[in-house]
Amino acid sequence: MSDAALPRPALNVGQLAPLYAAQALATGATTVSTVLASLIMSGLHFETLVGLPSTLISTSAALSAGAFGALMLRRGRRTGLSAAFTLGALGAAVGFVGARFALLPVFLLGACLMGAAQGGYQQARYAAAESVPDDRRGTALGALMLMSVLGSFLITGASRPIETLGAALGSTPEVAGWLVGGVLLGAAALLIRLWRPTAPTPAPAARPAQAAPAKLTVREAFAIPGVRSTALALATAQGLMVTLMSLTPLRAHHMGMDHGAVAALISGHILGMFGFGWLTGPLIDRLGLRFGYVSGALLLAAAALSAPLSGAAWLAVSMFGLGLGWNLAFVAGSKSLTRFPAAQGVTDGLGYVAAGVGTALGGVIIARAGFPVLAGACAVLALLPLISAWRVRAA
Repeated sequence: MSDAALPRPALNVGQLAPLYAAQALATGATTVSTVLASLIMSGLHFETLVGLPSTLISTSAALSAGAFGALMLRRGRRTGLSAAFTLGALGAAVGFVGARFALLPVFLLGACLMGAAQGGYQQARYAAAESVPDDRRGTALGALMLMSVLGSFLITGASRPIETLGAALGSTPEVAGWLVGGVLLGAAALLIRLWRPTAPTPAPAARPAQAAPAKLTVREAFAIPGVRSTALALATAQGLMVTLMSLTPLRAHHMGMDHGAVAALISGHILGMFGFGWLTGPLIDRLGLRFGYVSGALLLAAAALSAPLSGAAWLAVSMFGLGLGWNLAFVAGSKSLTRFPAAQGVTDGLGYVAAGVGTALGGVIIARAGFPVLAGACAVLALLPLISAWRVRAA
């Protein structure tokens, strides 16, 4: 019997359910902390610093990602993820207090704690991929993203109840959203304790080159051909996505869009990021990493170029394309790095650095040169994953 005729192993959805549910809740909380932070800063009358919270979130995540990666290698994925979710719940609570009482340093401290937590719990995707054979890892990653969309829609779709909560607290919906994010992360910390990590069943006739190498140091992992180009693709996709996702809501606000309209805009972006994981993951499993890099790069560039066009419809198209382009590049890069655990935390850290630099410079560029200049620069940088497509080996 040929390899093609052998049955493809199914995902063990039951064992992965607690992990998927916890990540879905965390994605909702991440949406709150990243997207609403610029509006909170504007409400606190720090318009020129609207990108600062996202920069702090990304910087803290960059500093913590390697540490959480090392912790998970030593103590296991569940211990590291539990610690990350708990830290995130604390950070959201601190950020809420700072925003509610107009204490800028306290709010920024909460942003730093939220960022440090993200450096850990975003590595849940590797835990999901490690639980299945290599030829199903794209599907596992896609399923994780599909579940994540539920958490994001839980936040963006609950804009009216959050507005009511904000009014009851004598504050704004953006501030109340941080409190809700803390509750979601607390629930995720409890859920992850129910998850039991599993080792994957070997894929039929797996090629030796696909097997995970022995434990490597970070230096040894990055010396392997293809690892550095994979890190470039992941860092580029993450940096561009966070930059435009964080600063586009402010542009929408300046265009006169209200909270509900901004929430709908973000819902479309989240749909692009996570809603098509059921399709993109299996496609990358079948067509290879190169497909993910090329299609992701082209969509990211198109999203950046369409963002400055006039009209709310173009803004919605841009945000959706931004999410889908990130999805394709991110799933391809994450699947590739599943084979090299030593490189995972450092690569995530590079992505957060790119996001932090992007949001910091983006706010300045918008203030001095306008949003179209920022979008044009992002369109050029979006082509960097094409280098990864050129360097990639067969998936």
